[in-house]
Amino acid sequence: MPIDEKRLFLPVNIAVLTVSDTRDMTTDTSGRALQERIEAGGHHCVAREIAKDDAGLIEAVLRRWIADANVDCVITTGGTGITGRDVTPEAFKRVLEKEIEGFGELFRMLSYQKIGTSTMQSRALGGVADGTYLFALPGSTGACKDAWDDILKWQLDSRHRPCNLVELMPRLKEHLKAA
Repeated sequence: MPIDEKRLFLPVNIAVLTVSDTRDMTTDTSGRALQERIEAGGHHCVAREIAKDDAGLIEAVLRRWIADANVDCVITTGGTGITGRDVTPEAFKRVLEKEIEGFGELFRMLSYQKIGTSTMQSRALGGVADGTYLFALPGSTGACKDAWDDILKWQLDSRHRPCNLVELMPRLKEHLKAA
């Protein structure tokens, strides 16, 4: 994955939400791993919170961050499985304008190489809402590291070639200007 060092690196403002009924800031290894990677990559972790496995609570946090001009991207960890308490994708679907199907497909393809067919249980997804990128990752620390290291690190780097998500950011609200 080529990085064009002649291009300017543009840091992205990223908020991290851990979805869990049992984690707190001291036991949230997945959220901490994401924050560390975000900051090591030169980006800004502008917010980090924990919300219970409740679609309404998750939706409220997503809507607050989507409305915040200081947040370019939201990454959640947890709640993407198939049990009764896993409702992160449902909350995402309440706010998404467009889904980035390729993110979930790519994540599961990469995950298959590490955990085999168990990856089919993941409902990881990505999308856009009001010019803000949204990515829902599984709750495991390993899955968060894989998603960042193998996908998001590259797509959130403005120097990545042949294309990246950062260069699309100025155009994500084009449909709103025409209305």
